[in-house]
Amino acid sequence: MTRTTSLYEPVLAEMSQVEETLSSLARVDTPWLRDMLAAVLFAGGKRMRPAVSLLAGKFGVFDPALSVPLAASLELLHTASLVHDDVVDGAGTRRGRPTAGSLFDNHGAVILGDYVFAQAAALVARTGHAEVVRLFAETMVMMSMAQLAEDRAAFDYNQTVDDYLRRIRGKTASLFAIAAQGGALLSGVRDDDALALRGYGENLGIAFQIVDDILDFSGDEREMGKPVGSDLMQGTLTLPSLMLIERYPDENPIRRLFKDRGGPEHLREAIEVVCGSEILGEAYATAKGFGDAALAALARLPRTRERESLEEIAVYVLERRT
Repeated sequence: MTRTTSLYEPVLAEMSQVEETLSSLARVDTPWLRDMLAAVLFAGGKRMRPAVSLLAGKFGVFDPALSVPLAASLELLHTASLVHDDVVDGAGTRRGRPTAGSLFDNHGAVILGDYVFAQAAALVARTGHAEVVRLFAETMVMMSMAQLAEDRAAFDYNQTVDDYLRRIRGKTASLFAIAAQGGALLSGVRDDDALALRGYGENLGIAFQIVDDILDFSGDEREMGKPVGSDLMQGTLTLPSLMLIERYPDENPIRRLFKDRGGPEHLREAIEVVCGSEILGEAYATAKGFGDAALAALARLPRTRERESLEEIAVYVLERRT
């Protein structure tokens, strides 16, 4: 049993239905579209967002006919955003596999991402739940605005930790938030409990992204499936790099890297300085603070096997290496 299989144990049957839903979308008559969808839908993701949504739904009257489409739509929304991110970043690989842009060219990848977005919207509409559909649309707006903000701020040295947290709330945490809240709302969970689950999802998402950004400095390139330091090479400041700037505002390798718009020697130096200091430990402590907040948000909910799984996911997010 893999780690994620163990974490998702209470909803494994429904996760299989999510996989079947995704597979059905890839069973199209057009061979080239079938190949494109297969390349992005089955590229080795952890399916954490649909799992959180399904687990949240178990606190109420669970109906797979509603909860599975929502869970699948969230995975599609996540996948489409990654396809577009890779085009913006010019990334050649993700999770050790070629990106859609490198397989089909950037024009094809952008349109493929649009197609997957559209399929996500069609699936969430099947729930017939107006508030969940509204939250889904709101989440798409938040993710898009955060991505725009990141793109506009590329190689901008004058950013703050607050700017960073605002950005990752929109880009990453908003999707975890709707996963938890939306799954609960579909099952008729009380509004205050659904909001508690949203708090869990948002804090989990922030912790998840901070750990991702730590691993961009300290992770194993083979395990990560992408080059170490790729965020800095794209001009994106994350928590570890912002902490370095706070310590050495006037003279540090990130300032030199941004001035030259890239440069392997400056990147290498920045990674060495961050990894050789206490910065990663402090960044991890920040991630743990958000992980603890996610756990605290669950305290009002009944202690069930599903709640234990959500708690275990929060611990796993902090411990993961990929």
